[in-house]
Parts: sequence; structure tokens; C-alpha cells
Amino acid sequence: MTTSRFRRTAATAVVAAAVVAAPFTISAQIPTQQELSHVSASGSYLAARHAGQMRDASAAAAYYRAAIKRDPKNTELIERAFLSLLIGGDVEESVKLSDRVLKLDKNDRVARLVAGVHNLKQKHYASARRNVAQSVRGPITDLTATLLSAWALQGAGDTKDAIAAIDRLQGPDWYGIFKELHAGLILDVAGKQKDAGKRLADAYKLDSNALRVVEAYGSWLSRNGKAEQAKEVYEGFEKTIPRHPLTQAALAKIKAGEKVPQIVATAQAGAAESLYGLGASLGRRGGEDLGLVYLQLGLYLAPTHPLALLSLADLYETLKKPELAIKAYERIPANSPLHRNAAIQMAANLDSLERTDEAKKHLRELITENPKDSEAIMALGTVLRAHKEFAECADTYSKAVDLIQQPATKANWLVFYFRGICYERAKQWPKAEADLKKALELFPDQPHVLNYLGYSWIDQGVNLDEGMDMIKRAVAARSDDGYIVDSLGWAYYRLGNYEEAVKQLERAIELKPQDPTINDHLGDAYWRVGRKLEATFQWSHARDLKPEPEDLPKILEKLKSGLPEETSSQAKAVKKDKDNGG
Repeated sequence: MTTSRFRRTAATAVVAAAVVAAPFTISAQIPTQQELSHVSASGSYLAARHAGQMRDASAAAAYYRAAIKRDPKNTELIERAFLSLLIGGDVEESVKLSDRVLKLDKNDRVARLVAGVHNLKQKHYASARRNVAQSVRGPITDLTATLLSAWALQGAGDTKDAIAAIDRLQGPDWYGIFKELHAGLILDVAGKQKDAGKRLADAYKLDSNALRVVEAYGSWLSRNGKAEQAKEVYEGFEKTIPRHPLTQAALAKIKAGEKVPQIVATAQAGAAESLYGLGASLGRRGGEDLGLVYLQLGLYLAPTHPLALLSLADLYETLKKPELAIKAYERIPANSPLHRNAAIQMAANLDSLERTDEAKKHLRELITENPKDSEAIMALGTVLRAHKEFAECADTYSKAVDLIQQPATKANWLVFYFRGICYERAKQWPKAEADLKKALELFPDQPHVLNYLGYSWIDQGVNLDEGMDMIKRAVAARSDDGYIVDSLGWAYYRLGNYEEAVKQLERAIELKPQDPTINDHLGDAYWRVGRKLEATFQWSHARDLKPEPEDLPKILEKLKSGLPEETSSQAKAVKKDKDNGG
């Protein structure tokens, strides 16, 4: 049985346009100096272009820089090397090339942005404002430039003009929360506590579930004699995202009678915060390239910013670069409340790199350090389940179940569902059935649980009507899920309703054309309705799609001999289904 598991506006503007023109991602596979020394200028250029086409920014940067040594005045090489260095995270080197880019084109907006951020880092605030002002084109970069300029003004001690610059900015509604948050942070850094509190309260009213707004406002309340209100702010966020490490750390400080520190204390940290906030938003909403640039620049200003590093790692995962995600997680400071979460996620990346033993060892060490760490336990269970170590994964999930303090909470459905899968695959059906029922009790309309339990019943020939009803409900909830539609089709097949099975399995194939199991199922259904040539085609396709090792011999046998004649019990099932109007 198979089961599944700021909108990008037109304003990604000139930075995104430049990135798209040279579409790099990132890679850990960088050529050595010795390798580069044997490559000609033209060879380096071609290798860099190929690396760019493969979305490999670091290798592209190395090859472009090698080519520049042989052709130092080549404008295209300089511009491409600059962009690839920036996207690859070597901001210091991209800063050096930005000077050369601006000599070639003083209006290059990406180079202006990089130069402005460098000025901010060096506390050259007037130069920073001049450069970022020339990086503007569209809503995203307009907001970025305004916030960076405001922090530059604050760095120079001009709080009044910094706030005025933010307040003058006009734009889309989503500007509001960025404007209020950064105005509040600037006033807080400047020691203007009353005004800071008002702006942060306004930001909180705009979105009480925005983590950085919650942190900034809660911190201000705790430092201004309003610890109980601060506690309410953090606890309100906990209702949306329970036990978040940062809010948990803040609540612990309040409980101990301590004040929660500011999230930003300098102009550089404030500028980094603005780049992180925009970069993380863009990265989550489809603007990976520009999001990556902003996060790299933010980390240039604040190299250990935990949330920026988490967002960077998440973006690397989206871009299928787990080796670089691991490097980002490793940079998160050991004293950060987010360090443990990063360590857990790092194990998932190790597993994706087929370093499964390392991943399991890493997670077991975390669990040994803290046997009550349910997240680490769940992560270990997931690794074991993915590698079909079903008896051990069931035992692991049992440890997570033992830690549950409020069993009736809806969020607990997942651990029972996962343990139920492990029990079922370990051939411990009574335990599996109990867990799947418990998961449905906690989340009655969860489509994956409905699908798994319903199909299991039909496969065993029990609770047929209830099982089919469950699968139909799952399909109604997830009609675009090829795996769930496949379950419905295969359930019809198991019940002997081959015509309906063909109909549903053809739908599943449209949704998941490259899945070997669904192709195999459709082949079986075609054979039963007499479409034997099409059955052979589907089985051949299933064979070529790398099915599970235990399934391949069965597929090869069907290609050789077809399906055996129906048994009498199958014929009875067909008759029963037709008698019931199926």
C-alpha cells in the first residue's frame, strides 16, 4: 500500500532580475586552485557558464574569478563573478568586486545595495545612505532601502530623521508591519521608551502572530515594568505555535524575574534584522533568489543571527542543497534557544545525503542528553520509518507517546498515525488498528489516516463498507493526491469492481505518472477488464520506474505470464459488489 506524505510580487525588481540573468544556486563542490591552474581562460568561462546553468554558484564564482585573472577587464566576467559570490555567501569578496562593477556601471543597483550594506557594517552612515538610495526599483527594494537608510540615520544619531524616513514611505498594505516594527526598534535603541512602546504595540495589533513582533513587543513590556503583559503576549503566541524555543526562553526569564533583552541593540543589528525579515518572507513565498541575497547580506552584518541562519538553511533545503543547509545549522550559536532545533533538522539533512548512520547517532545523542525531547524522538522515528526499520520505529514513537501530557489534544494525532504505520508494517495489526483509530479520534477528518485505515480494512476483507466510506472521504478532502486516489482505485480492484478501479487508477496516474506502484496497479486493472496490451505497457512502465525490490519480481512475472485467472472468492466479490449497486 502506498500513502503520500508576500506572494512573489513583480517587485523582486533589479536584484532578482540580475539573479535570473545568471541563475545560480549554491554548491559545496568548489574547484581547487590546482584544478583551476590547468584551465584556460575560455575553459574557465565555459565551466562557469555550465556551473551557472546547473545552478552551482560557488563553482561558478571560482571559475569566473580564474577567468578574470587572465582577462581582468572583461565586464561580463566581473559582473557574473560578483553575482555568484554574493549568492554563494562570500559577501566580503563580492564587496571587493562591487567597486569594480560600479566603475563599469555606476547605476548597477545590486552593487549599490552591496556597497551600502558594507558601508553600514563599517559605520560609514552617510555613504551607506547614498548607496542604498541608488539601489531602489520597485516595492521590495524601495522598502529595503528605506529601512536600511533609517538604520543608517540612527547609527549616525539622527533618530528623528530615521523615523521620518520610515513614516514618509508609501506603498502596499504589507509595508505596515515592517514600518511599525522597525520604527519601534529604532526608538527602543535610541532610548525613547514611550514612543517605542506605542510603535511596537501598533505592530502587534497588525499581526500578533509575527514572531519578531511578539519578541520585540514582549521584550519592551518586560523592560518597562509590564512583565505580566509581556507574559500574556508570549503566551498568546504559544497558542498558535506551542513551545517555540524563543518564546519559551523569554517566558523562563520572566518567571525568573529577569528582563528580556532587546532583539536589536545597534544600527548594524537593526539593518541585519530588516534584511532577515524581508529575505525570510521572500524565501517562503517563492522569491528564493532575492531572499537568498537578502539573507546573505543580513548575515554579513550579523553573522550569528539565529533566525537568519535558520531561514538560510531552510532556503538551501528548498534548493536541494542539504550539505549547505547543514553548514548553516552548524553556525547557530550553542547558547541560542534555537540550537537544539537546528541540531534536529541537521539530522534530517544528513539522512537525505545518505549519511543515515550519522543522522541516527546524532539524534540518539540528543535524546540521551534530554530523554524528554519529543521533537528529537519524533525525528529519530521518522528516519527509522523511512528506512523500513518498523519494529524499532514503533518503539521510538512509543517513547514520544509516553511523554504526552494532554492525550486528547488534536496535535497528537501524528504520533499515533506514525506509530500505527510502523506497527502495521511490522505485522502487528491489532496495535496498528488501535493507533489509527486513536489518530482519527483526535482528528476525525484527517485524509491520510482515513485512507490508511480504510484501505487496511478492505485489504483484509473486513469492515468493507466503512473502509470504502473512509477512502471516499479521504479522496473528497484530497482529490488532487495521486496516492489517495490510487488507494480508492485499488480498493475497488480488491472488491472486484474492475471497471471503477480502472477509472480511479487512470485518475491517479494523471496525478502521479511516475509512481511505479500506481502504474503496476493500473496494469492489473487493465488486465482484468481485458485490456491486456495496455496492461503490459503499464507493467513495463512500472518496471522501468525503479519499484521496491520486493515488488520487481512480481512485476516481471506478470510481464511474462500475465495475471492468473480469478479465484472463486474474487468472482463472488464482484457479484456482491454488483448486487450492492457498485
